[in-house]
Amino acid sequence: MRPQTIEEVVGQDHILGPGKLLRRVIEADRLTNVIFYGPPGCGKTTLAEVIAKATKRNFVRASGVLSNVADIRAICNRARNELGGEGTILFIDELHRFNKSQQDILLPYVEDGTVVLIGATTHNPNFFINTPLTSRSLVFELKPLSPQAIGILLDRAVRDKENGVGDINVVFDEDAKNFLATISEGDARHALTALEIAVRSTATDDEGRVHLTLDIIQECVQRRQVKYDKTEEGHYDTISAFIKSIRGSDPDAAIYWLGKMLVAGEDPRFIARRLVISASEDIGNADPRGLTVAVAAMQACDFVGMPECAINLAQATTYLASAPKSNASCMAISEAMADIESGAVQPVPEHLKNKHIKAIGSNEVTEYKYPHNFANHYVKQEYMYAPKQYYRPTQQGYEATIGKRLEALKPKFT
Repeated sequence: MRPQTIEEVVGQDHILGPGKLLRRVIEADRLTNVIFYGPPGCGKTTLAEVIAKATKRNFVRASGVLSNVADIRAICNRARNELGGEGTILFIDELHRFNKSQQDILLPYVEDGTVVLIGATTHNPNFFINTPLTSRSLVFELKPLSPQAIGILLDRAVRDKENGVGDINVVFDEDAKNFLATISEGDARHALTALEIAVRSTATDDEGRVHLTLDIIQECVQRRQVKYDKTEEGHYDTISAFIKSIRGSDPDAAIYWLGKMLVAGEDPRFIARRLVISASEDIGNADPRGLTVAVAAMQACDFVGMPECAINLAQATTYLASAPKSNASCMAISEAMADIESGAVQPVPEHLKNKHIKAIGSNEVTEYKYPHNFANHYVKQEYMYAPKQYYRPTQQGYEATIGKRLEALKPKFT
C-alpha cells in the first residue's frame, strides 16, 4: 500500500504541500542531499521510494542495520565510475545505526557529488548524525500522520484489490476506523498491519461480509477506546480537570487525568506545555524548582517520546501538584501589563539608562549606584518614577523567604 507518486502521499503538507521546497525538488528531479527525520510509519521510506520512481538517476538502497563499510564503499566506487551517466542517489535507511566513523566514510563521496545522499532516521540528526553530513544536507522533519491522513490510507487499503484487502467484502464501521486511526499515534504501518489482522482473522457473516466493528478493532489492537475527542469538549474538559487538580494540590486526580489523556492518544508535548505554564502560573516562587522540573519534562518528551515519556510527565505532574502554590508572579505581570495598556507608561529614570547616555543639558553621566558595591549588595535608589507594588509574595513555601527579604530591604509601598 506504499504510495507510488507524490500525489498519493498523505500528510506532511508542511514540506510536501504545493509550492513547498521538497515537492519542488522532487518534481524537478533536482534533489540535493537530504535527511528525513521522524517517528516510525510517518513516510520517510515512502518519500525515498517516490523519489526513486521520479528520478532519472540511478537509485541504490542500503541499510544502517544490514550494510557495512565495504558495502558503502562498493556502492560509492561504482557510482564514481558511472559519473558519466545521470548520477546516483544513495538511500540509507536507519542512518543513525552507522557509528560516527562509518558515517565519515560517506563524506568524500557526498562532498564531491559522487552520490546524492538520502538518509532516513527516527533519531534527532543533531545528536546522531555527524555535523559534516547534516551541514551538507537539507534536513526535513516529518511529523506523525494525523488521524485524518491515516483514515485516508485505511480507506485506500479497504478498496485496493491488488495491494490491499479490496478482494474481500469488508464493511468498516466509521467509529472503528476512527478509533484505529487515532490509536495508531501517527504510524501508518501500525494502522495497516492492524487492519490486515482484523480482516484476515474475522469470520464472514451470513452475507459473506467481513464486518469490522469497534469491538473487533479494539480486540485486534488490544486497547480499549477512551471517549475523548481531541478537537472538542473531551480535549478541553480533560486538560482543564488536569490543571485544576494540580492547582488544587491533588496529585492523585492529576495523575488520573494525565493517564486518561495519554491512553486516549493526546500529544504529550501539549500536556508538557501546559505543565510549564502551570509551574509559573500556579506554583511560581513558592517552589521555583517547579519550573525547572516542568521544562525538563517538556524536553524529555521531545527526546524520549512515547510511551516512556509518560513517566517524565508523571514525575512533573506529581511534583507540581504536591508543591506549595502561589500565583503572585502571575498576578504581578497581569497587573503591570494592564497598567501599561491603560496608558500608565513611565519613562526610564536617567540613572538607569545606558551609561553612555547623558541627561539632557548636562555634561555629566547621571550617577547609577552599583548595588554590589554596598553592604548586603543592596542600596536604596529609584527604579521607577512612580513606585507601585506589583509583586506581593505569599507566605507559601520559598516565597515566604522571598517576602521576608524584600520586607527587610524595601520600605512599604504606599
